[in-house]
Amino acid sequence: MSRLRGRAGTRSGIRVRTGARTRPPLALALPALLAVAFLLLPLIGILVRTQWGQLGSHLTSPGVVEALKLSLLVSLWALALSLLLGVPLAWLLARVEFKGKALVRSLVLLPMVLPPTVGGVALLLGFGRRGLLGPWLEGTFGITLPFHTSGAVVAATFVAMPFLVISLEGALGGLKQSYEETAASLGASPVRVFFTVTLPMVAPGLIAGAALTWARALGEFGATITFAGNLPGTTQTLPLQVYLLLQDKPEAATSVSLLLLAIAMGVLIALRGRWTGTPVAREAASTPVPEETLTSDAGTAVTHAGDAAPPHDSGRWPLHATVTGFNELTLDAEPGTTIAVVGENGAGKTTLLRALLGLTPRAHAELRLGDDEVTDLPPHRRQVAWVPQDGALFPHLTAVANTAYGLRARGVPRARARREARAWLNRLDVQHLADRKPAQLSGGQAQRVALARALAARPRLLLLDEPLAALDQTTRARVRHTLRTHLAGFGGVCLIVTHDPVEAVSLADRVLVLADGRALQDAPPAEVTRHPRSPWVARMLGRNAWPGTASADGLALAAGGRLVVAETLPEGAKALAIIAPEAVSVHRDRPGGSPRNVWPGTVREITAVGSRLRVLIASAKVPDLVAEITPDAAAELGIVEGAAVWTSVKATEVTLVRL
Repeated sequence: MSRLRGRAGTRSGIRVRTGARTRPPLALALPALLAVAFLLLPLIGILVRTQWGQLGSHLTSPGVVEALKLSLLVSLWALALSLLLGVPLAWLLARVEFKGKALVRSLVLLPMVLPPTVGGVALLLGFGRRGLLGPWLEGTFGITLPFHTSGAVVAATFVAMPFLVISLEGALGGLKQSYEETAASLGASPVRVFFTVTLPMVAPGLIAGAALTWARALGEFGATITFAGNLPGTTQTLPLQVYLLLQDKPEAATSVSLLLLAIAMGVLIALRGRWTGTPVAREAASTPVPEETLTSDAGTAVTHAGDAAPPHDSGRWPLHATVTGFNELTLDAEPGTTIAVVGENGAGKTTLLRALLGLTPRAHAELRLGDDEVTDLPPHRRQVAWVPQDGALFPHLTAVANTAYGLRARGVPRARARREARAWLNRLDVQHLADRKPAQLSGGQAQRVALARALAARPRLLLLDEPLAALDQTTRARVRHTLRTHLAGFGGVCLIVTHDPVEAVSLADRVLVLADGRALQDAPPAEVTRHPRSPWVARMLGRNAWPGTASADGLALAAGGRLVVAETLPEGAKALAIIAPEAVSVHRDRPGGSPRNVWPGTVREITAVGSRLRVLIASAKVPDLVAEITPDAAAELGIVEGAAVWTSVKATEVTLVRL
């Protein structure tokens, strides 16, 4: 047994170190150290030259106190103006594509690289008494910016606001739009989404940008003295006071410089690690509840008065949609219909959902729900609820607040909205988690809360984009059962995008197969299972699917080879041959007897599916073939990867689907 001491241990005589540090090459380390020294030496100079015994008297002198008060006033007003103007600008740059966007971003960055005195000259020519806007401001409103405190505010805002815009734009760029889109689908207007979802989720970036903006405004000198002048009590801020003190009282200037240095360092230390403010889900203080506790906890959940059952909207809303653009199809469905949307990647499944939501320019949906035409309505007024694959629960809200979000967005009073939200959580067996935030929920619990939130919003159309994809098999089965139970009484239409054949068959009344944005098949699950019209769907259902062209004696396969079938199609017809894996026989020697289709091959892969094994066999005669056998049969035949085998399929076991 090896003995570990500290961070080092031994194994088989070899000394192992964990967390070992890489020694940097001297050619890089030396310039780096010189750079640190170059940046640090001036700061050390301030500390060394400060007369600590007179520090108090220097900082409490009337001129310094007056300048400090003015600096605080100017910097706070500059921060307020930056928030008022910079937050919308950051959102515009992060969320909207428009011509000239690169130019606008360059204008935002310009004050950061422009010499401050040049910025002051530019402000004079723009807002001065003889500037472009100055005469109008003075003549119309009596406002004169130069040599006035308001001028110092304008100068500080000009040089400091870029820090806020850049920091917040980075945070917005890191925020997944699915949160905002989900909020819109729950009925929240764009302004409500911005203040209740977007800003809270990018709060770290906003705080970081605001702090940097304030610190930069507090230390502004060049633009202020050029544009607003240096008038004591009016525009003479603390940096300007330092400039004056350097001429007559250099010791006092050093003390005031130390104060500004301390403020700047305090801001930077407080913001360490938060420069971009990228939104992340905050870690919960408590340990997330394992999914296994869901059933037992639900049984002991406290049921509030009036929460036993959620209110029902007795409306019935048939669906009619004509989708154009990337997707070209027409959907008609009666109330209570659940449609599983399947297809390979890029088939247009998510685009279809987003078109129904009105969230994509790639496709346009003429949509009618019940008797209401909603085509021209914005997403938040369509009453179309969407549950994306990750659920998109708002991390800053509890489960009950998440669930009540759609009701509150539609004007339901807070107390009533929370009662209805708890009722929905109770129905989905997660009411006991009402006061937890998403980071404290397991995957299955989070999906149930996301579903409760969508249903509580009283939608007329429910769109689920692979809602169970991120769950393990046990949790998926439990959530699937809950979903099936609710959909049985849903008065609208539900579309579920899925890659799981079990979900498609067990949840849906119809299966819509998409290929290149078009409807390849729209039929009940049993019909799609028996006669899939897509090789991809056939493989998803676990079938072998070989496209080909019908001939006099069977099917000429597109990939080469020939297949003998019992029921033929007209010669030249395009068809898909469907062969169930259990209909494929595997032999170690060439079989005799009645099989009409016999091919040699090599075992490429063996996987377990329940209590049986699926064997992928490659052959030079036909496409790859999947066979399903028992473990006992595999052991008896000596089936291992790389083994040479023979396969056979009876002609009567082949089903042809005309394409």
